[in-house]
Amino acid sequence: MPRFQFSATAWSRLAAAVTPPRRIPLPALAGVADGAGAVRIVKDAASIAPARTAPARTAPARTAPAGTIAASIATRPPATRPPAGRSDAGRSDAGLATVGRAAEGTATATAGTATAGTATAGTAHLDDIKGAFGTLRAGSRDEQASWSRRLRCLLAIMGPGLIVMFGDNDAGGVSTYAQAGQDYGTRLLWVLVLLIPVLVVNQEMVARLGAVTGVGHARLILERFGRSWAWFSVGNLMLVNGLTIVTEFIGVALAGSYFGVPRWLSVIAAAALLVGFTISGSYRRWERWMYALIAVNAVVVPLVLSAHVKAGPVVRGLVLPGLPGGLNAGVLLLVIAIVGTTVAPWQLYFQQSIVVDKRITPRWISYERADTVIGSFAVVIGAAALIAVTAFGFAGTGLRGHFTDAGGVAAGLGHTVGQHAGALFAVLLLDASLIGAAAITLATSYALGDLVGARHSLHRSVREAPLFYSFYAFFLVAAGAVVLIPGAPLGLIVEGVQALAGVLLPAATVILILLCNDKEILGPWVNKPWLNGVAVVIVGVLVLLSLTLTMATLLPHLTGRQLATMLTGGALIGLGAGCGWLLSRLISAWRRPAEPGAGLGTRASALASARAGDLPPADRLAWRMPPLALLHRPAWSPGRRLGMIGLRCYLVGAVALVIVKIVQLAVAH
Repeated sequence: MPRFQFSATAWSRLAAAVTPPRRIPLPALAGVADGAGAVRIVKDAASIAPARTAPARTAPARTAPAGTIAASIATRPPATRPPAGRSDAGRSDAGLATVGRAAEGTATATAGTATAGTATAGTAHLDDIKGAFGTLRAGSRDEQASWSRRLRCLLAIMGPGLIVMFGDNDAGGVSTYAQAGQDYGTRLLWVLVLLIPVLVVNQEMVARLGAVTGVGHARLILERFGRSWAWFSVGNLMLVNGLTIVTEFIGVALAGSYFGVPRWLSVIAAAALLVGFTISGSYRRWERWMYALIAVNAVVVPLVLSAHVKAGPVVRGLVLPGLPGGLNAGVLLLVIAIVGTTVAPWQLYFQQSIVVDKRITPRWISYERADTVIGSFAVVIGAAALIAVTAFGFAGTGLRGHFTDAGGVAAGLGHTVGQHAGALFAVLLLDASLIGAAAITLATSYALGDLVGARHSLHRSVREAPLFYSFYAFFLVAAGAVVLIPGAPLGLIVEGVQALAGVLLPAATVILILLCNDKEILGPWVNKPWLNGVAVVIVGVLVLLSLTLTMATLLPHLTGRQLATMLTGGALIGLGAGCGWLLSRLISAWRRPAEPGAGLGTRASALASARAGDLPPADRLAWRMPPLALLHRPAWSPGRRLGMIGLRCYLVGAVALVIVKIVQLAVAH
């Protein structure tokens, strides 16, 4: 669709018309609609900017200050607003939004501001945010917020970050942490500390993408990278997620067997529970179920007390890095497995889609960041507790250093600590498996919904989004069926999941960084230079670990010293490449200084985002991505095109080799 062209005079008038008032809209918790608890507007709003009055509707018209999210919703024509309580975070026309109020709405949509005609018109962002612990009204006014009000806002917004992090401590995570503690004590706790910034940086970027763009991760890849890359990325995601869901049902079966429940019964019951509370058609109900499952993690507290965990060794393990037993392949691969099970590709797709589905906008982004940080620390604390429990529970026993699987850990704790400890560990394993299966399956369903253009939202019923829930049920049923196959190589599936996740994670992070530097879709919300530097370092480390894990899977005879040499050589090469790139950028900037607004692509985008650092806070909080139909796909430089081709070749080769190796081992088994 061609962009609208304006004369210089018209353009200046348009810029003045859409400029929001110069104030920071502080988020406020809405009370009962039109009741005594409703949030009132800032007292001096009328003196700052003229109020806009919404057109006549069936409900009483609302008045809101120009430029706020409340104003953008109040001024939409009724035809663009979905029925109350029914929203769709991922309709096929997301981004092809209806533009409200022909002249002003069209112009401001092109400019990228948060008025009528943003990328999410007609989507879930037009209704209230209904969290597990509160509701934030879409049309609420802005006012100064007290600490109690901020806390209530945080409780209403919290969910996406916390759920994705607890989903990360799934059955594979519990098994990996238990192995680290049983075989090496508390000596590998320091790895978890290093993972906190990785989790925060990666998940903050996808949360920001979801809040600003209003579309899912797969949809952005489709629009900005093309159909080929979108299907390639989602196809790889489906492969690794499908196998990961199988590992979740393995955890369910192992936990059930500890209590004497037949495998078929525990698997069927778990699948029925997951489908039952997800297809209710209510995001709030689903989130409350997830919070109930998260609350079960509290059993780790009596488990820690039962194992008589001592603080001294735990603190030393957290702050003093080291490899127990020196350089050997076993400990190096376990370190890589801890990284791979804590940071996974599905998390990127899941949190962005959940942020969109919950209707979180840039106005609430600070609360979602807090949600992500809290979740990151919670997942690391939980992982450290599991390592400490198995380290002290098996210390001085014949089971130390003889890890088999999570079921063996539960049985072992039952013998060394007490039957209550084994039962608590089995409950924790079952709970982690259910949370992981729910989150990972939803991530896959959201991604497929983005690609096929089907409605995909937890706010919709089965009748309204049949494909979305069909995808969800299919992956659960298929994974459960694999676990019930007699003689299925479940151990090889677990190993294959770790290798495939390690292969795909660096590529997913590269695409994430490219999206977060796309000024057409993020405008003033693009990554800061320092954040790009941190993200590049993270990608470099993930690439090295991915290559090492892949080589160790394909060539199991490699020694620890050989693997360490590979890591060191790769680190030196990456450091040299990074220094060369930085030097080239500095030389380019010195020879040709950047012009204001360069790189934004169009005059409309230049006006919308201006320069990221020049926008007032109110303008920045109100900025939303323009409709995707008005955006041009970014032009790739020869270097970027060559790099993406190389990345795809690496992915194809590495995934193929890992699959071949798994098949060979399965046949030999």
